[in-house]
Amino acid sequence: MQDFPGFHAFPAPAKVNLFLHITGRRPDGYHLLQSVFRLLDFNDTIFIRPTDDGSIRRIHGNDQIPEADDLCIKAARLLQQTTGCSLGAEIGIEKHIPMGGGLGGGSSDAATVLLALNRLWETGLSRIELQNLGVRLGADVPVFIFGQNAWAEGIGDKLQAIRLEPRHYVVLTPAVHVSTAQVFASNELTRNTIPTTIAAFSRGESSGSLFHNDLEPVVGKQYPAVVRCMDWLNQHGKARMSGSGASVFAEFGTQAEAKSVFGIRPAEIAGVKVSGFMASGLEQHPLYSFAG
Repeated sequence: MQDFPGFHAFPAPAKVNLFLHITGRRPDGYHLLQSVFRLLDFNDTIFIRPTDDGSIRRIHGNDQIPEADDLCIKAARLLQQTTGCSLGAEIGIEKHIPMGGGLGGGSSDAATVLLALNRLWETGLSRIELQNLGVRLGADVPVFIFGQNAWAEGIGDKLQAIRLEPRHYVVLTPAVHVSTAQVFASNELTRNTIPTTIAAFSRGESSGSLFHNDLEPVVGKQYPAVVRCMDWLNQHGKARMSGSGASVFAEFGTQAEAKSVFGIRPAEIAGVKVSGFMASGLEQHPLYSFAG
């Protein structure tokens, strides 16, 4: 844990996609999808200190990402410009969620900045207004502002709260970088999955072949380590890939089951290092009350 005296600390939780179906493609190239986003109690931490000078600065974060390209900085500047707020902020980012794992880390960080600064700056935007800002930053940002486990349709922008049973997760991430743009552009990607319903999902409890991730075959062909991780997890539970990968996960009914599997996880698979974490599902975002 970083030490940022005088800063407010805010969590930015990870998510997994319990399934991800690509049901079509719009003329503008955006993919139409159906998915269920599940929030997890594993998070990055965003540190914020409001300032009076109007400047927005990153005082700690990923040095490999230029400050101007950092989604957290973009989020703060977008909120400032939209509301005409004269205040500024210093922002520190403590990363725990694997980058590029399909777990929504960068999107969640940006959403937390919007939620937190909306409160700290007293800009007073509603949840819907914040979601509309979020979609300008990235497709996954709105769901974290929505703040509940969600059934998603459209391009991921049509969200409906969904009740999910308590579950626990083992998440593994092989040390490979999956290009989301490359995966979605692949000619091998199936884009005609027949749309399903919330009722069907609820009856199936997200198990079986009816609910799957359409991106898995494409990612698996390009990144064999992802397949190897899924093969290992499948020995202990139904393994699925989250988003466009590279992270994969299995769901368990009890924390004890998840802890047992997590305890024997491999440090390396097929010559590729593997990181991981164990998490429980959340009912809602820790900052849900920050927007109305």
